[in-house]
Amino acid sequence: MRSGTADVSSQQVLQRVVFPRGEDPLDVRPLYIDEPASLDSAATVVSRRRLLVPAHRKISLASYFNAFPASYWKRWTKVDEVVLRLKVKGAGRLDVYRSKANGDSVHLQGTPVDSQDWTSLEFRVSLTPFEDGGWIWFDLFTNDVPLEIDEAAWTTDVPLPKQQVVIGTTTMRPADCVLALQTLGEDPQVMEVVQRVVVADQGPQKIRDTEGFDEAARRIGDKLHVIEQDNIGGSGGFGRVMYEGIYNSDADQVMVIDDDIALEPDGVLRANAFARAATNPVIVGGQMLNLQARSRLHTMGEVVDLGQGIWRAAPGAVTDHDFAKKPLRKTTKLHQRIHSTYNGWWMCLFPREVIEKTGLPLPLFIKHDDSEYSLRAGERGFPTVTLPGAAIWHMPWTDKNDATDWTAYFHTRNRLILAALHSPDVVKNNIIKQGLKLTLRHLLSMEYSTVAVQQKALEDFMAGPEGLFDSLRSALPEVRELRKDYDDAKTLPSAREFPPPSANPIMAEGLLKPPVNPAVIAARASKALLHNLKEPAKDAGERPQLNVPAASARWFLLGNLDSATVSNADGSGVAFRRRDPEEFRRLGMRAMANYRRLGQEWSRLCAVYRAALPELTSPESWKQAFDQK
Repeated sequence: MRSGTADVSSQQVLQRVVFPRGEDPLDVRPLYIDEPASLDSAATVVSRRRLLVPAHRKISLASYFNAFPASYWKRWTKVDEVVLRLKVKGAGRLDVYRSKANGDSVHLQGTPVDSQDWTSLEFRVSLTPFEDGGWIWFDLFTNDVPLEIDEAAWTTDVPLPKQQVVIGTTTMRPADCVLALQTLGEDPQVMEVVQRVVVADQGPQKIRDTEGFDEAARRIGDKLHVIEQDNIGGSGGFGRVMYEGIYNSDADQVMVIDDDIALEPDGVLRANAFARAATNPVIVGGQMLNLQARSRLHTMGEVVDLGQGIWRAAPGAVTDHDFAKKPLRKTTKLHQRIHSTYNGWWMCLFPREVIEKTGLPLPLFIKHDDSEYSLRAGERGFPTVTLPGAAIWHMPWTDKNDATDWTAYFHTRNRLILAALHSPDVVKNNIIKQGLKLTLRHLLSMEYSTVAVQQKALEDFMAGPEGLFDSLRSALPEVRELRKDYDDAKTLPSAREFPPPSANPIMAEGLLKPPVNPAVIAARASKALLHNLKEPAKDAGERPQLNVPAASARWFLLGNLDSATVSNADGSGVAFRRRDPEEFRRLGMRAMANYRRLGQEWSRLCAVYRAALPELTSPESWKQAFDQK
């Protein structure tokens, strides 16, 4: 520890210590401060950088946003020592701790504080022991006098290059996007590293006509560039951001963020600093916090399972963790370093070299464009790091219907494209097996529209990559047209719009327990299959047998019914599903034929898609897509 430290350059700052914004709800507080639960024991947030700890209190900054994720910096950057620098005033004590990969805490150093004027302190911590995991943080303790801290930051003495970033988003939800832009523009230090803010505006309501846009534009100034283009999906919007960042600017980095997020602006600074400090170029991803439960970390890191052709949580990653219930210090699994192979584009930063050598995204509209890109970059030597403390709040995908609504088309087709490009040949067997099993589940659940769009996706994939750019504009209208006459695709606000259910709800209790034993699963599936081949009860088409909540809408219940109203995952509406034996047979036969053909043609299709990859991801091809009217 050393006092009297001079101010350091912003280029030396790795991670500022920050506190909640005035606009933030109270439930974000545990992400910034680990403190006693009662409000009368709480610290006072004076500003984004300044905290006052009352007398007779102990406050810890072993929090998600303010502890330093040392193991990630040790593994991926040239920083070998981190320096905590801050200003203090008042009386009390400050202690610095670290954790091991197993979560154990170790006291490193500390000092008493007794000063009526602002005094600078400095604590140096070596990153040597952090290879497998661990964080660094500090605690504050007071006796009879309050203690204030200000301008605290985790810094380095290593000279880091100055690099600016182009930040961009694509929007169909301009009201949400305006709020994100306002937040981005509120911090001058954040805007210092931002060269340009690009908005690919693809919605029917233009962002320039949205309430609050003028204020966002005032804050960001002439760095804001709004580009109005057709709705060509997330890949088209983010592809435009990358294109503008690389081919129409000299910025060293490009960051993409979703439009429907709540932003922690310091995440921009942290990702920028991490990329500047990396020993070799890396993609820097942000973690996702739950927008609907703000103290919860939804995903810590993800990987693509090449044997299945799908993403999942990374080995050892914690999901849906609530810091309000269990803080960082008391959660062992949060201290080990997680190895990710991709990061969703809710927040993701790319060094210029990565995009120049990897290319632009595939023209996939939505879904798997981000996972495929990280795999492609990884094959070229550019890994993905999901950095704790660099994060946004976003609605979790568990609260969406995107496995069964129109997006099921893009899930299915684009997963096949990803697997064809990057997975070993044996993935074919898993895709066919899982595809047939999933088809049966959807059919038993009376989700005929889902099966129909999935079969279209299979057929479009097998038609080859030639039409992918055209499909940016055509696929969504075609899928919506296909779904419009299916009952399960039509929603009304509530089950009150339909006649009351005819069956006793008690009948559902015996069917709701999920079968686990393979023999039981087979027996119940066989029974449900036979039921679905029979003609439904005459009155089932007019009156639902049951009102089924989204959480209970499983094949082993719905497969035994003739009709039911089923709620959406987000509770916004219900669909009246009716069993149709003829459609059940037709779609089932179509699925079996398509998957048989897929197995026969898989190797050829892999070769065709891999040969087309350079053209599909080239700036020339994307420029033609942007210019098309």
